[in-house]
Amino acid sequence: MIRVMIIDDEQHCRDRILALLKPYGGKVEPLCCGTVAQALKDIDAFRPEMVFLDVQLHDKSGFDVLSATAHCDFALIFTTAFDQYAIQAFKFSAIDYLLKPIDRDGFDRAMEKAFDKVEQAQLTERIDLMLSQLSTPALPKKISIPTRDGFIFLPVADILRCKADVNYTHLYTFEGNKITACKTLKHFDGILQPEGFFRIHSSHLINLCHVKSYIKSGYVTLVDNTRLEVAVRRKEAFLKACNGFLKG
Repeated sequence: MIRVMIIDDEQHCRDRILALLKPYGGKVEPLCCGTVAQALKDIDAFRPEMVFLDVQLHDKSGFDVLSATAHCDFALIFTTAFDQYAIQAFKFSAIDYLLKPIDRDGFDRAMEKAFDKVEQAQLTERIDLMLSQLSTPALPKKISIPTRDGFIFLPVADILRCKADVNYTHLYTFEGNKITACKTLKHFDGILQPEGFFRIHSSHLINLCHVKSYIKSGYVTLVDNTRLEVAVRRKEAFLKACNGFLKG
């Protein structure tokens, strides 16, 4: 769930954005505030990933909020009834600038950009964590794999890749075995990313230790000659992970 903050000194404007957020349901967790002082407190405590920021806030401005906070690592969308602040807004790396009254189409386009930025930030954070952990020597690890018959304990280094199959996951080993686990790929993604694995696609998680080659058209080949597609939106993060892994 993405933490969304709405900073506007007018209640009806905050209510409008909340109404526009309703179709996004469980994807977002909104928080509203109406003053610069409260906004600064809430940014530190709430650590939003997406912010809708009104340019004019009583006797101060939204730019005062950005200048005063140390945490500006969020997807920023300015909202205002005036268009003369657009250039200044984009100097603060805003991803969009919505004129009031905010319409549905413009709002949805801004949300799409914001989701893209948040997803990229989350990927980068997970990669940085993975690389920091990879740089620390550790004993060979095993994970428990729940199957229909019980559990299999498998060394992480023996796993080539994991493939999603609805509520199951197929794990392929270096020895050529296939193990079907009674867990989703998301489960193994959380366990294995810190161990040098990368989610190249919604259906595939691979062990970077067993990557044989990569071609620019977006395909990776593993040491067993399995060829898999790297999702377009994950290419940049994948290459960063590979480079960091090799340096480590």
